Amino acid sequence: MLQLNWGDVQGGMRMFKVIEGGRGQAVQMADRSEEGGRPSREDVRREAARRLSESGYHPSRIREFATGVPMLASLKYLSLQIDFAAETLSRLDPIPEDFRADGYWPAG
Repeated sequence: MLQLNWGDVQGGMRMFKVIEGGRGQAVQMADRSEEGGRPSREDVRREAARRLSESGYHPSRIREFATGVPMLASLKYLSLQIDFAAETLSRLDPIPEDFRADGYWPAG
């Protein structure tokens, strides 16, 4: 995971610097063999939560509450789109095996 932080450089200019590492973790996907191998609604919800987390929505929302500065409208809209996609995928019977594919989800 790449993280951007403000850093001072020569000349007093402030720029972003890239820090590798951070809070990202590898997540092991649940084994669904006992369920017949079909994705569940909970699998779709987890994928939606993962995509929302990767978008930077949560830190932006916390920053909004802490500082009072509104979060970007595009992040709010992306959150609505991800929720809509997750709800739509969850209602399909059967849920597609490749529901994690980018084609089913909004571009961030």
